[in-house]
Amino acid sequence: MLKRIEEFGKYVAITGFRNVKLVDVEELFSIVREETHATVEIQFFDAKFVATWQHFYFAVLNALTAFKNKENISKSLAMETMLYASAQRQIRKAMELLGIRPDTSEIATLIIGEKLENVKSALSIVSAHINAPPDDSVLELSEEKMKTIQKAFGISDVELETVMKKDDLEKALTSLVIERMALLSTQR
Repeated sequence: MLKRIEEFGKYVAITGFRNVKLVDVEELFSIVREETHATVEIQFFDAKFVATWQHFYFAVLNALTAFKNKENISKSLAMETMLYASAQRQIRKAMELLGIRPDTSEIATLIIGEKLENVKSALSIVSAHINAPPDDSVLELSEEKMKTIQKAFGISDVELETVMKKDDLEKALTSLVIERMALLSTQR
């Protein structure tokens, strides 16, 4: 998914990769950062904790707003999105929850930049180094994944039932994750 966020003058690419075999996570970060344009921000996430592309889209909006209002916790937009996506104020906790590890096989990727061509180029570079084509299906929710996300974000069954409309469990879960992220900005 590729979108322009008009009010911030940014493009955001949100995608995933399946059947990834990472040897060295730090090396992947280094190579990708070295080869992409300096104005592009890239963050990788363990896709099993991602509640659809909307989860990341709202994390980006919250992070951009935090920087605009000079209320950011971290120094980089990529890390700020990690904090919001995880609904954590501490980088270490955010990375423990959503960060990738050598055994992560499904990766969600977020790329933010001012120029469309730089974002597209970064996506090609990431795809080449992960050695897999983008696969947005890793962002979708399955029953097992919903249970994992519910536990990771501390969402009770009662909360889900309260928010759920027309038996749409996926929308309810995504809404509650986005709500957790929004609450992060109130915890100053």
